[in-house]
Amino acid sequence: MRIGTLFPPDVGTDRDTIDAFVSTAESRGFDHLLSYDHVLGASPDRPGGWDGFYDHTDPFHEPFTTLSYVAGRTDDIDLMTGVLVLPQRQTALVAKQAAELDLLSEGRLRLGVGVGWNHVEYEALGQSFESRGARIEEQVELLRALWTDELVAFDGEFHSVPDAGINPLPTQRPIPLWMGGAAPPVLDRAGRTADGWLPLGPPNDERREELSAVREAAEEAGRDPDEVGVHGQLPLDPDRPEQWLRGVENWDAFGASHLTVTTTRAELGPGEHERLVARFADELADAGRSLD
Repeated sequence: MRIGTLFPPDVGTDRDTIDAFVSTAESRGFDHLLSYDHVLGASPDRPGGWDGFYDHTDPFHEPFTTLSYVAGRTDDIDLMTGVLVLPQRQTALVAKQAAELDLLSEGRLRLGVGVGWNHVEYEALGQSFESRGARIEEQVELLRALWTDELVAFDGEFHSVPDAGINPLPTQRPIPLWMGGAAPPVLDRAGRTADGWLPLGPPNDERREELSAVREAAEEAGRDPDEVGVHGQLPLDPDRPEQWLRGVENWDAFGASHLTVTTTRAELGPGEHERLVARFADELADAGRSLD
């Protein structure tokens, strides 16, 4: 199981602080840096109110620009979105941005995508919230074609590409595409079409049922279920380090191929994110376990 760390959305905006976190993540041997994605936060005082998981006061760094910066500051650590809300974005533009990031990082990108839940974002970005499931199905097909072929002729329900293509193409052809989410259509879609699945929540019985649904969908699609990766997340409570190793072991027993440790929402100040992931690396080393 490969263990990486979240690029914390609440790491701040000071470049030196960001550089220190990224440098610590790579030098301590973490496998990847994962970036969340949200473009807009809604105000709780908006007409109709707002009770979403976050609002306009919660920070989010834009993943393509942030990971492009990280690519230029690193040599080996992999880069991942987890997850990019794909249906609210223009597909050809995502293909172009991802291809460029993959080139600049020399093939270190994995693109995690999902349908999202924030209808306010969809409205502001001019996309239909109701059709997001059908749209992402078509987007996955088109993205892989644009990343692989010099010219693409595509005529679908949501997209029309009249014999055109992106140039340059990415290093990876196609870029690995992972999917996050837990709704039954998402689990089915991940099993049928994705290179891997990002579950939501801890590795409990509910996650096992979801994983079974992913694997069943893969098998029905004629795929090898064992080739669909599983990428979990483990929040690090700075006051309970005795739980860290147990959390790693639980995800390992679950069958995860990748794990991201997260430090966000732990009310950490400048520099504390990097110190916490360094503590985690030390705890694993003391237990005789490496990050990969």
